Amino acid sequence: MTSSRIWGGRFAGGPSDIMERINASIGFDRRLAGQDIVASMAHCRMLAARGIIDSESADAILDGLEAIRQEIDTGRFEFKRSLEDIHMNVESRLRDLIGEAAGRLHTARSRNDQVATGFRLWVRDALDRLDAGLRALQSVLIERADSHAGDAVPGFTHLQAAQPVSLGHHLLAYVEMLGRDRSRVRDARARLNECPLGAAALAGTSFPIDREMTAAELAFDRPMANSLDAVSDRDFALDYLATAGIAAVHLSRLAEEMVIWASVQFGFVRLPDSFSTGSSIMPQKRNPDAAELVRAKAGRVIGDLNALLIVMKGLPLAYSKDMQEDKEPVFEAADTLDLCLAAMTGMMAEVGFDTDRMRAACGAGFLTATDLADWLVRARGMPFRDAHHVTGALVKLAEARGVGLTDLSPDDLASVSPEIGAEALAVLGLDASLASRTSFGGSAPDNVRAACAAARARFLATETAP
Repeated sequence: MTSSRIWGGRFAGGPSDIMERINASIGFDRRLAGQDIVASMAHCRMLAARGIIDSESADAILDGLEAIRQEIDTGRFEFKRSLEDIHMNVESRLRDLIGEAAGRLHTARSRNDQVATGFRLWVRDALDRLDAGLRALQSVLIERADSHAGDAVPGFTHLQAAQPVSLGHHLLAYVEMLGRDRSRVRDARARLNECPLGAAALAGTSFPIDREMTAAELAFDRPMANSLDAVSDRDFALDYLATAGIAAVHLSRLAEEMVIWASVQFGFVRLPDSFSTGSSIMPQKRNPDAAELVRAKAGRVIGDLNALLIVMKGLPLAYSKDMQEDKEPVFEAADTLDLCLAAMTGMMAEVGFDTDRMRAACGAGFLTATDLADWLVRARGMPFRDAHHVTGALVKLAEARGVGLTDLSPDDLASVSPEIGAEALAVLGLDASLASRTSFGGSAPDNVRAACAAARARFLATETAP
């Protein structure tokens, strides 16, 4: 086997087939083609502007790179495993198209800073897609929340019915979670937005390059300050994966609630046919498969974060081939999360809420008991712990009789505490309970409507993360 063109004269023979297979990354890093070409064009223009290469060579390189981009976009480009990665595939094709001038493009750079730049550009695009996806889901949830601000649903702690809340308030909780996800997207993007190009292999270059020029052309805020750091860290990819993992967990929790609420035992929602499946044997079944898969796929995204953390944890400076393993976890996480966001956005836009069933469920489990305890504090001046004890005794009495708190007679109330009169029954109604939660961030319907308006202003007024 002859020596590889990549390595020049250093090796007398080429790699074995097994070495070629384990070493090649073109099977996955071909996804960086667009970013690699854009970065190469910026590098070429900088080299010409600084007089490092002549303008004739620069024009030929730029024309050749544009032709390669068209070949890739139209599916006519031949990706070769023997050329290892996207960078060498593009460079080799450029040489085929324009000849010797192609060799001038790699002046003052290395594949180390080349891949770091292309990967940063790709992750930046992925963060922008993630922000757009999160925003779209927020928009759907805000509209659904506004339309259900006055509908009651049991609020749960420990998956036990606790207090009645507005259904809109419940949905807005996820809007807030997704808002924090978007703030993490913004933070990750800001930290990422420094340009490695020009760091070369690890020590910079002796050529008089203009790193500010390439950084500006590629819409980076500035060049990276340390050449070793520029080529040897992937914390920007870890930032993306951490952000994606937390967002996937939030989607998983919402999906889990849809699975529970869609069950016959709850019956709070009816998932749309377009996001449900049937059973191969039981004709009555409606399976919440989209929600279940979103719930499960969070594990894949979290696993991708863990995989890259383990790859990076013990690497000395600067570049090591281990870092070739950085891209597949990010690509998989991005694909997975984009799909999950699309599924949840479509499902939540079409899900049907059975508000009558939800309201009826609020009548079970003594959900307004806390309202009575609060009334005893306000109206009778009772210490809250004493009010809590008295109300608990009433719940025990009602439970023993198999009735609700509102079904107890005035004598029943007085038997537990003379402080309680018939007027206390007024606070035990569902609508009164719901309307009473007027503290900031509380679940009163008027609060929820105001919160929807505020959420639109915070999260939807612009296309960028808040």
